[in-house]
Amino acid sequence: MNGWRFAFSRRWFGYLALAVVFAVICVGLSKWQVDRTNETRAANDLIERNYHSTPLPVTDVLPRLTSFDADQEWRQVELTGSYLKDEQLLVRNRPLNGQPGFEVLDPFLLDDGRVFVVDRGYVPTGNDQDRPDSIPEPRSGTVTVIVRLQPGEPNLPGRTGITGELATIHLPDVAKLVDRPTYTRAYGLMVSESPSVPTRPTPLPRPELDEGLHISYAIQWVLFGIMAFFGLGYAIRQEYRMRNADDPEERERAEERERRRLAKPRSDSEIEDEILESLDRR
Repeated sequence: MNGWRFAFSRRWFGYLALAVVFAVICVGLSKWQVDRTNETRAANDLIERNYHSTPLPVTDVLPRLTSFDADQEWRQVELTGSYLKDEQLLVRNRPLNGQPGFEVLDPFLLDDGRVFVVDRGYVPTGNDQDRPDSIPEPRSGTVTVIVRLQPGEPNLPGRTGITGELATIHLPDVAKLVDRPTYTRAYGLMVSESPSVPTRPTPLPRPELDEGLHISYAIQWVLFGIMAFFGLGYAIRQEYRMRNADDPEERERAEERERRRLAKPRSDSEIEDEILESLDRR
């Protein structure tokens, strides 16, 4: 036992403390990955539950201009009224399938006088890079539109405004531009409209229901934490061998390890390396 006394020194207790701290960090990172998995599953469940829900009148789902709960995202609602064509806006820097472009926002005037913002879809960047080459016009007159609810986006400080364009779908900004009573917590991704127009912006795709690799990463972080203690044990064992190289029992173990190494069949690459080394020595 005296040969192991060095392992109880302050130095090795310090290494043990570092291993414990590292393991705790790994466990925390593993838990973070598990939490991300749970968040992704909850988001996927919400999409599955609401994406093909029965459309209800928007006034029933969102009775106030500031109404919207997180569990209402992707829920389908029905709007009846007309598009405010002169108030159309573009949201810039919106890629689709790797191609830069814009999303087209058309404020929609409901029959009760309130405005709901409809995202009609995507249009690609045009030849001049700053605007689309063309934007399909919305239907004139009374229209019934089905949309899926989305939460409004935060404002991005420092993003300069361009006439007719937005950096994000920040609904209070839209409300100021429209200057009418406007829903400021939620907008809608257009699903369909009746009567429809011959062409419309490209519909935005359904999000992929993929949980990702978070569980795999969580397991890896746990393994990293465990490996820290295996590494510590290996380092202690190596120092023990160095300190007790003259001990008969330890010397016998070292000789046994060497015999096993020599008895192990060598690979072709090892034989070739040995031949090259012998040639180099000539």
